[in-house]
Amino acid sequence: MAIFPIEEFDKYETPFYYYDVELLKRTLSAVGNMARNSGCHVHYAMKANANPRILALVKEAGMGVDCVSGGEISAALEAGFEGSKIMFAGVGKADKEIELALDANIRCFNVESLPELININEIAKRKSVMARVAVRVNPNIDAHTHHYITTGVNGNKFGIELEDLDEFVNTALVSENIDLCGVHFHIGSQILDKEPFKALCGKVEDVLARLERLGALITIVDVGGGLGIDYDAPDEHPIPDFENYFQIFENGLRLKPGQELHFEPGRALVGQCGSLITKVLYVKESIGRKFVIVDGGMNDLIRPALYQAHHKIENISSVSHVDDIYDVVGPICESSDCFGTDERLPIVSRGDYLALRSAGAYGEVMASSYNCRPLPRSIFSDDLYL
Repeated sequence: MAIFPIEEFDKYETPFYYYDVELLKRTLSAVGNMARNSGCHVHYAMKANANPRILALVKEAGMGVDCVSGGEISAALEAGFEGSKIMFAGVGKADKEIELALDANIRCFNVESLPELININEIAKRKSVMARVAVRVNPNIDAHTHHYITTGVNGNKFGIELEDLDEFVNTALVSENIDLCGVHFHIGSQILDKEPFKALCGKVEDVLARLERLGALITIVDVGGGLGIDYDAPDEHPIPDFENYFQIFENGLRLKPGQELHFEPGRALVGQCGSLITKVLYVKESIGRKFVIVDGGMNDLIRPALYQAHHKIENISSVSHVDDIYDVVGPICESSDCFGTDERLPIVSRGDYLALRSAGAYGEVMASSYNCRPLPRSIFSDDLYL
C-alpha cells in the first residue's frame, strides 16, 4: 500500500500533486533494463507529464522523449535532452515549431499528412538541411478505449490512411530535403487488452514490406505507446506489465538488420507515481446523498470530467474502521466537477486529506486556472524531509 507522509503535508497548501520518486525510479529502471536487453529504444511521451523533475529523472534513466509541440521540444532541450533523443509528432506542426525542431537537429519528425510533408521539405530547403521523417500510418485498429483517446482507426485525424500511403512515400522519396527513414504507429491510449498490439504487429510488417517495394529505406520502426495502468488497484499493480508488452513486439515483428524498434510510453511510466492530494472542506448531507466537498477541482484534475475516468479515492487521514458512502466533488461551478459517486470511504470529516491515486499522467500537465484558481504545485517525496 502507498505510504503518504501526511504529517508533512500540513506544510503545503492543498491541492497539490504528490510524486513517489522511489516508485518512478523503479518503473524507469524496469523499462530501461528491458530496453537495453532487447536493443530497442524508448522515448517518453512527455505530454503525459512535463514537470521538470520528471523530465530530469527520465533523462537520468537514459531515455529519449516524444514531443507533440514546440513548447515540449523547448522543455526537453531545457531539461538537457540532445536533439538526437527527440521525436516530434502531432498533426498540426506550425512553421515555427518545424524550424525549432530543425535547428535542434531532432532525431525524427513523425509526419501525418502530405501537406505537412511538403511544408517540412520547403522549410528544410530554406535552411539547407535535411529533415529526417517517419510516416505515421493509420493502421485502422480499434484499441477499444475511450473514443477521445483512440487514434488508430479510419476517421481519426491522425496519420496517413493506408490507401494514401503510396502517394506520400513517392512524394517523400523525390523531395530533395526529406530523408524518409522511419515508419510510426500509435493506436490509442490506456490499452489493457494485448490483442490490439498483436494485431498492430501484423499491420507493421505489411507496411514495412510495402515501403520496401516502393524503395524506402526504413531504419526506425516506431510502434508508439498506449500501454495502460491499473486505475482501480494501483497498489497491486504499481508497475505495468512491460515485459509482456515488449515481448509482443519482439515476437511479432521480424525486423531486418539495421532496423531499430522504438516505443513511446507515457502514462505507463509516470501514471502510478503521482496522486492529487486534496483537503476536505465540508461534508454536506442532501436528500439521499452525502457529499464530500474538497478543495481540489476539475481544473486540477480534469480526467474524470473530460473522459469520465475514475481515480481510486482514499481517505488517508482517517483511522476509522467504519465506512460510509459519499459523492466526492470539487468547488468548481460545474456539475461535471465530480471525482466519484457512491465512493465507500472511512468516515470523512472536515480537514481530512484525500488522495486521488494514479494521477501522475494527464493530471498536473492538463491543469488550468479555470475560475481564476491557482495551478496546483508539485511535491516530490524525496524533498519532504530536507
